[in-house]
Amino acid sequence: MKGAEQRRLRANSKKEIPLEQWGPYVSERQWGTVREDYSEDGNAWSYFPHDHARSRAYLWGEDGIAAISDKYQNLCFGISLWNGKDQILKERLFGVTNNEGNHGEDVKELYYHLDNIPTHFYMKYLYKYTQEEYPYQQLLDASKQKGNIDPEFELLDTGIFNDNNYFDVFVEYAKAGSEDILINIEIVNRSAQEAELTVLPTLWFYNRWQYTGLSEKPILEMQEGNLVKGKHVYLDEYFFYYQPPDFALMTENETNFQKLFQKENTSRYVKDAFHEAIIRGKDLEELKANSSGTKFSPVYQLKFSGGETKTISCRLSSSPVKEPFENFQATFKKRKKEADEFYAALYPGNSSRDQQNILRQAFAGLL
Repeated sequence: MKGAEQRRLRANSKKEIPLEQWGPYVSERQWGTVREDYSEDGNAWSYFPHDHARSRAYLWGEDGIAAISDKYQNLCFGISLWNGKDQILKERLFGVTNNEGNHGEDVKELYYHLDNIPTHFYMKYLYKYTQEEYPYQQLLDASKQKGNIDPEFELLDTGIFNDNNYFDVFVEYAKAGSEDILINIEIVNRSAQEAELTVLPTLWFYNRWQYTGLSEKPILEMQEGNLVKGKHVYLDEYFFYYQPPDFALMTENETNFQKLFQKENTSRYVKDAFHEAIIRGKDLEELKANSSGTKFSPVYQLKFSGGETKTISCRLSSSPVKEPFENFQATFKKRKKEADEFYAALYPGNSSRDQQNILRQAFAGLL
């Protein structure tokens, strides 16, 4: 087998840890599982509910929608969304826990891993986001009413997608280098009606300074020209470039102890500050003025006509880039072509196009 991806794989195989530096190493749903159980009574399934997830820093890992990180999950990137009607900023996948679902844990979302290759030099993900209020309570109530022999109650069963009033949110990654990641977020209004969507491409540091005694707290600092510079003791510097937003927000990826446990917060602005600012307007102007922290997002308030598509681009690099969006789409085309070449060598000779798509998406999910 020959090709760019094969050359990268051979190079990686010689490393002590043969992982690509950046990839989809972030859980899609970390809350509410045995992974985040450090309770005194060992009650794993109820110790960390979804209602805590937006306000509580994780101990054993991070989560996010279409999220990526370095291989040690020090610095993470993912997307957050708000349709103007939800009571919760959509930062992670929702589901029922082991005690709530009639068949145990079950994610109640529509999301698809469309493409990926082993070195993650090209990746594509699709999340379908409703334009009406997300039916959290309906999903919980219906699941509790189901028995063990009943089928599970899924998001489609609520009827919320019946009139095509939803967004297709495609998140596509292409690497210019092992530590230089180009990001396209393409949003398609599948409705024939006008619609609005707030998009937050979010960059944050996994909180190791409070729980595992990291020697030096990392920092994200806003720079001139739609740029944030991040510094971490294990990563050195990273540079996050983004297209001009409506505004930008900065906070700390730290637990809201006051809200959850009636204790004093360690920082003025905490993990759920973006949720409070976008949904309720709380501290919005203060967060706009805050220039440093450990969680950052530019905010894009988009208005769509029926069927319209809009794209947001970002770039995350370990080195400064003079023209971060120059030749941007050419890199995506190149990496997509390399992915096509890689998979072409894996398809059975008599396979149909549909069979090839199934195989490729199956590998994307595994990767």
